[in-house]
Amino acid sequence: MSRDQDRTPDAQRRRLLQGAAALPLAGLAAPAFAQQYPTAKVNTTKLAVTDTEVTVGQLHSATGTMAISETGSIQAEQLAIDQINAMGGVLGRKIKVIKEDGASDWPTFAEKSKKLLVNDKVAAVFGCWTSASRKAVLPVFEKENGMLYYPTFYEGLEQSKNVIYTGQEATQQILWGLDWANKEKKSKSFFLIGSDYIWPRTSNKIARKHIENQLKGKVVGEEYYPLGHTNFNSLINKIKVAKPDCIYAVVVGGSNVSFYKQLKAAGITSDKQFLLTISVTEDELLGIGGENTAGFYACMKYFQSLDNPNNKKFVSAFKAKYGDKAVIGDVTQAAYLGPWLWKATVEKAGSFDVDKIAVASTGVEFKEAPEGYVKIHENHHLWSKARIGQMTADGQFKLVAESPNLIEPNPFPKGYQ
Repeated sequence: MSRDQDRTPDAQRRRLLQGAAALPLAGLAAPAFAQQYPTAKVNTTKLAVTDTEVTVGQLHSATGTMAISETGSIQAEQLAIDQINAMGGVLGRKIKVIKEDGASDWPTFAEKSKKLLVNDKVAAVFGCWTSASRKAVLPVFEKENGMLYYPTFYEGLEQSKNVIYTGQEATQQILWGLDWANKEKKSKSFFLIGSDYIWPRTSNKIARKHIENQLKGKVVGEEYYPLGHTNFNSLINKIKVAKPDCIYAVVVGGSNVSFYKQLKAAGITSDKQFLLTISVTEDELLGIGGENTAGFYACMKYFQSLDNPNNKKFVSAFKAKYGDKAVIGDVTQAAYLGPWLWKATVEKAGSFDVDKIAVASTGVEFKEAPEGYVKIHENHHLWSKARIGQMTADGQFKLVAESPNLIEPNPFPKGYQ
């Protein structure tokens, strides 16, 4: 097949259907499902649901400093929605998407979330990345009784009827990763670095307590910089003076490009310094360049290189839709889970009503998850594994460690609040 032929609508449809066929959860045929679940019964709260269509919202930063991180989420959610539609939709209804751009600005996220819930009356929203954006929209979702599927690993210390957290919380990432660093890399002294907003600051607060109280280690430095910051030379000088066993990095968005390039330029490379991050995925590495980070480590629950049948099908479908050079990071995969978990929950509840979905969410499984398997806990977080990946020069990760079992989510760990 020629390249031009490969781009025809028919060819794209074939690829999409192939990807959909690789992921079950199809349910009944659309017409039969729609008749079985009449709109008057599945939509009692005046959401944007018709006999043939259900409208959802997407709310991410397509522009601004966070676009480097959030573009993958936009793509993964759309892929999941396309696959679900190719299989008949949800309760026999095709999914229509209204996309809004939070533009890396937290008040804009709040404004757009209100539009989606009040004006558009969407049945669910897949969105946000930073904790600042989530905190900005949370009061809107709780007031208007909307449902948000939030894909980012985060600091925990939150639980809401109106949010399903498909990323990991602190016990599944921060604490497990620090334990690994202490045991496997013998790290006792840590230099904490973060972008200056709630997630990095709270994550490092939790990290400091764990380092000092559980690992009996020492924090030898702690620094924060605004989102979009690009000059890290003074920080690098402080790191050189402190000589930590571990640089613990929670730098977010486009700042990562400058940070890691400047580390390398200053001679701070993996052969001389151990670095563990909870904020760099394949999405960020695409902008940073793997040659600038090779040998450093990240603690995530998902890496594109995971070798399991679910992930191979997912990566193949993602690249078929977005190109062979597309990469998939932790949050991108967690974003992909959102529409599938929502579909499964709606069909378990037999309704699009948010109150019914909130109750029905507990125990919902997704056995075809690229990370392997996930299940929604009663606290609306996911049971997931934790993993350590080592960055490679080609912008990917080599899996070096993983938790033996799924880790139960605990957004309010005792002693860390």
